[in-house]
Amino acid sequence: MTVPRAARRPPRPGICGEDRAGPRPAADALRRPAPRVALLFALAALLVLSGCASSSNYNWGWYIFDPTLPKGQSNLAFMLAGLGLTLQLSISAIALSVLLGVLLAVAAMSPLRVLRWSSRGYVECFRAVPLLVLLLWVYYGLPVVSGLQLDAFLAGVLSLALSDAAFEAEVFRAGLQSVAKGQREAAETLGLSRWQTFRFVIFPQAIRTILPALGNQFVYVLKMSSLVSVIGLQELTRRANELNVTEYRPLEIYTLLVLEYLLLILLTSWLVRRLERRMSKTPG
Repeated sequence: MTVPRAARRPPRPGICGEDRAGPRPAADALRRPAPRVALLFALAALLVLSGCASSSNYNWGWYIFDPTLPKGQSNLAFMLAGLGLTLQLSISAIALSVLLGVLLAVAAMSPLRVLRWSSRGYVECFRAVPLLVLLLWVYYGLPVVSGLQLDAFLAGVLSLALSDAAFEAEVFRAGLQSVAKGQREAAETLGLSRWQTFRFVIFPQAIRTILPALGNQFVYVLKMSSLVSVIGLQELTRRANELNVTEYRPLEIYTLLVLEYLLLILLTSWLVRRLERRMSKTPG
């Protein structure tokens, strides 16, 4: 009796060469961000320690951050006090920029020419203006033009949001256009309005596509928030500059500042990756 050709074929492996019994442990390890984060921290600590132990003539003054000394405790508390303000500034700016970005993206896809050209003009103008220049103009120029005087925090939030919204608009526009046209047609067949189609069909699918880009934009805003120090906001960078005036230990102070920003960025990236994995497991 002739054996069917299909019966002679070996069992097919799963996705990416995985067995059907389950994924390989090595693949799971590659997907975990914890080892990479630990490796980065280990390398950073190794560089700092090797610099402290080198035979250079520089006298390291880590005593200014010694937690066993009253002065060290005071300096550490002064530096860490700017952490909350940096997070408040960044989260407020990214929330406002996401809202503006969605509106600009919807306007860019509108059948009305005036809305499309308005959105395009905003994106081109604000992407061309450096953030530092925009920040200085909002803080010093806006009161002269409009009579509206903003404090350093509000000026920083507005400047970061206006600048980032130009990039967010392109991210959202690409994500919305990536949704298949058949999804819209199916929603219309079910009798959904345009707003219901956008809210329940288009946007939930687009957000999965653009989530990595949104995470990158939040990291960008978090780093660019250091520029707000030039108008006097007491965030991380401003406090490091002020502490350097009194202690005059720039290498130690700015090394601690680098480690603070590194911790924030790594934590943000880790949270974004967790959110990506959770949304990828959510049934579509």
